[in-house]
Amino acid sequence: MSPLLASVLASSLAGVLSMVCAALVIWTARPTWVPTLVSYAIGALLGAVFLEILPHAFHQQATPEAVSLTVLIGILAFFLLEKMVLWRHVHVHDLEGLEAHAHDHAHGRTGAMVVVGDSVHNFVDGIIIAAAFVSDFHMGMVTALAIIAHELPQEAGDALVLLHSGLSRRRALAFNLFSSVATLVGAVLACLALRSLQNDVPYLLALASASMIYVAVADLIPGLHRRVDLRATLGQIGLIGCGVLSIYGAHRLIME
Repeated sequence: MSPLLASVLASSLAGVLSMVCAALVIWTARPTWVPTLVSYAIGALLGAVFLEILPHAFHQQATPEAVSLTVLIGILAFFLLEKMVLWRHVHVHDLEGLEAHAHDHAHGRTGAMVVVGDSVHNFVDGIIIAAAFVSDFHMGMVTALAIIAHELPQEAGDALVLLHSGLSRRRALAFNLFSSVATLVGAVLACLALRSLQNDVPYLLALASASMIYVAVADLIPGLHRRVDLRATLGQIGLIGCGVLSIYGAHRLIME
């Protein structure tokens, strides 16, 4: 199977599953599902980075120092990018508003902001999937699995925000469909361009790793700390472990 076809199929699957998840949330409105999906997504993201993507990047024609530096630069760049978004949409003189936004992204975000932000995020996810498939087929499969696991809680949370912003269920679902298409667009464009950029693939994989690490550590994990009781903590640890094990299992299955 060609990298382009694999990227298209994986991106389409990610979009369809995201739409199904968003539709379930929109029509049933059960926010209690989101924490469960988030915990699993953290494990899947970190498992894909440290068990698959980074080892593969290190084995390609690039020095470990250069790959590690790219990861570091990527994490700092994503921090600055998110900080710019906060500066743009939150009044910096209102410290209470800034703190509330930092603790709960749903407050202070309009439906339009969600759609734009989600579309850009999905476009980048498509690029990550394409870069992985161009580099190695089985790594592309594992990466796509991690992206899908991450997309589910993201789409569920964004669907809740769209409903909270006052949109009808049909319009919220239509906006979610629009943003999901960005994954496929990003994958196709990146796959066509990456064919002429083979030497840059290790650094693109490093940037993809930085993106996934930052999302897991900076955006998803802090939300889990809101529940500190032992039962919730053990459940979170178990689900994170399930996410890691699912990536490991997929890696072993594809390798065999």
